[in-house]
Amino acid sequence: MRIITVGSLLVLSILVSGCSGPKGVTTSDKKSYVNEMVDKTLNELYLEYPQTKEKIQKSAGYGVFSNVNINVILLSAGNGFGAVIDNQTQQKTYMKMAMAGVGLGAGVKDFRAVIIFKNKETLNSFIDKGWEFGGHADAAIQADDKGASANTAGDINPDMEIYQFTKNGIALQATLAGTKYWKDNELND
Repeated sequence: MRIITVGSLLVLSILVSGCSGPKGVTTSDKKSYVNEMVDKTLNELYLEYPQTKEKIQKSAGYGVFSNVNINVILLSAGNGFGAVIDNQTQQKTYMKMAMAGVGLGAGVKDFRAVIIFKNKETLNSFIDKGWEFGGHADAAIQADDKGASANTAGDINPDMEIYQFTKNGIALQATLAGTKYWKDNELND
C-alpha cells in the first residue's frame, strides 16, 4: 500500500509539474503570462478581501503565486511560479516554488497565494532565501466560478500575511508542509 501511495504521488507530481510553469515559448511570453496571473489574482483578492488593497499599498512588498498541489493519502506535493514586487523600488523578482508535506488528505487543486511582507527585511530575506513553513487545511470543490472552497493558511512568521484561494480542483486535506521559493534564473536575466 505504501509503495502504491508513493508511486502515485510521484506519477501525479510529474504530470502536474508540466502544468505549473508559466506558459510561453520565449522568456518575454513567460514573463507576460506571470504578470497577467499576478494582475488577475490581485483583482480577485481585492474583490474578496477589499482591505488587502490598502495593506498591500502600505507594505514593504508582496508576492503572488500560482501553485498546483496534489495530496495522496499521507503525502502532499506541489509546484508553481509567481513574482515578488518591492513597493519601494517597484522591482519585480520572478520566482519558482515547490512544496512537500505530510498529512491526511486526497485531491488535486490549483490555487493562488498572495503574501504581504510587512517589512523590508522580511521581503529581502524571502527573495534571497525563499523559505516558508506552515500548516494548511482546506476543503475545496471548485471549477472556474462554480463550486466552493474553504481555505486557511498558517505561517510561523508574523511579518508576513498570506491569503490563499482555490481556482480549480477537488481536495480535502490537512497537511504540515514546507514550501521553498527561489529566483527564476531564466525570467530574471
